[in-house]
Amino acid sequence: MKTTFSIADLQSSVIAVPPLCRGAALEVDAGENTRLIRHIESGGISTLLYGGNANFYNIAVSEYGETLDLLEAAAAPETWVIPSVGPYFGTMMDQAAILATRKFPTAMLLPAVAVSSPEGVRVAILKFVEKAGIPVVLYIKDEKYVTLEVVKSLVAAGAISWIKYAVVRGEPVIDPLLRSMVDAVDPNLIVSGIGEQPAIDHWTKFGIRAFTSGCVCVAPRRSQQLLAALRAGDLAAAESIREKFEMLEALRNGHGPIPVLHNAVALSGIARTGPALPLLADLEDDKKELITTAAGALLTWNAE
Repeated sequence: MKTTFSIADLQSSVIAVPPLCRGAALEVDAGENTRLIRHIESGGISTLLYGGNANFYNIAVSEYGETLDLLEAAAAPETWVIPSVGPYFGTMMDQAAILATRKFPTAMLLPAVAVSSPEGVRVAILKFVEKAGIPVVLYIKDEKYVTLEVVKSLVAAGAISWIKYAVVRGEPVIDPLLRSMVDAVDPNLIVSGIGEQPAIDHWTKFGIRAFTSGCVCVAPRRSQQLLAALRAGDLAAAESIREKFEMLEALRNGHGPIPVLHNAVALSGIARTGPALPLLADLEDDKKELITTAAGALLTWNAE
């Protein structure tokens, strides 16, 4: 596992956000997680972010250290692994103590909008950074989570490694908050955090040079080709690739991004992801049939 970080690392690979494979008794499955990681790495992906898709919201602190060790061991030497912490303050501080004994260069704070305030988030991040000894990935998926002033102060304090921006808009090109943010802080710190669908607009309209993806776990080679097309300025090629991801992304939007991706990886035969970790539940069979078709087509296209 890669233990250093730079902006070049951030922008050289699509940032995969995979599910976490579990066994029948909900234990983290080392073998299946390694299978999934190898598939993702086979497409040229070198950054793995374990966040919402891995349901780190509901991970037990008692299994956190073991899970970190498993992911570190499974990743290739040049693969950068980013775990998540939180979303609640007590949890993130317990996890900070564990991370302080490991070599992960950053961790993402999962947002908890219902029981947080912008100033409270600022204080919590500074306390986490002090205890863990590493900066945080700031995950913004709601306009009220943090203010622009909080973002600026945390960046100035060196507490932020990068920002995952995932506020959903009907028209991604119309986003006053994102515009204010790229004008206020170095846009190289900001990552488009909603998959392939808004990545082109975020690239062309806001100067954002990296994006996260869940569907990359099914078609890593193709998602990485989209990033390469953007870097080459070939927007037509990028758009033709983006369109191929729409079917599975539409299912994720309609039936839940976490459970749909969890099933897509399993039903396409990439790795056995196991049962859903509560508080989430599995999907109905009719939805699984749609996922099987969409994920199978994406995996076949990835291999062509």
